[in-house]
Amino acid sequence: MNTIEEIDDQKLPKHIAIIMDGNGRWAKQKGKLRVFGHENGVTTVRRTVESCVKIGLDYLTLYTFSTENWNRPKFEIDTLMRLLVSSLKKELKTFNKNNVKLNTIGDIKALPKTAYEELIEVMEKTKGNTGMTLTLALSYGARDEMLNAVKQIAIKVKNNIISPENIDETIINNHLYTHNLPDVDLLIRTSGEHRISNFLLWQIAYAELYFIDVFWPDFKEHHLIGAIIDYQNRERRFGKTSEQLN
Repeated sequence: MNTIEEIDDQKLPKHIAIIMDGNGRWAKQKGKLRVFGHENGVTTVRRTVESCVKIGLDYLTLYTFSTENWNRPKFEIDTLMRLLVSSLKKELKTFNKNNVKLNTIGDIKALPKTAYEELIEVMEKTKGNTGMTLTLALSYGARDEMLNAVKQIAIKVKNNIISPENIDETIINNHLYTHNLPDVDLLIRTSGEHRISNFLLWQIAYAELYFIDVFWPDFKEHHLIGAIIDYQNRERRFGKTSEQLN
């Protein structure tokens, strides 16, 4: 098992994003309902956030609830929203103790009123924290995000606020949900699936992808450390040759 001491502090990814997959299948393997997997997945979230703080990560983004997840059975959606509210209430003290700032991306106004209000309250109470920024992707879909950005930019072009010739990556970035976040360096997906699932499509353009055959409730600190060490052993070229980098 990998340990934190094996991580090179000088080569830490600035921003890790995680697709937390496998809660339902984990529960099914144990003969339980899917919600049992989600409840145990919350424990993994807490453990992962604490590990990232300990490691010294600046940004962690978790794919918490996608736009497609609204198509799941009502009972499951209600359970996920209940877990979101109860987790936020429980974790506020821990966030402040660990200097964690809570952030969110997605169409959060689509959330139930109680979940939306709890989210806004915790964000407000942690906005002064200067340590790691934890971003929850809620009611989030990357295609929706990009459509929304295009519409905003189109309105500004129509109103002569932006000239079409001046539209560049910076302007597009400034109209995304993630305008206050750096691009993703390392994307981790649990459960053995090898898909991006409409998550941060613009922001992972140069991210390293790491797929692990472990269901989210079983994802431990040593798995996270293993992913970071794997990332540190890769050569990130950004279109250049190895010789240019060296």
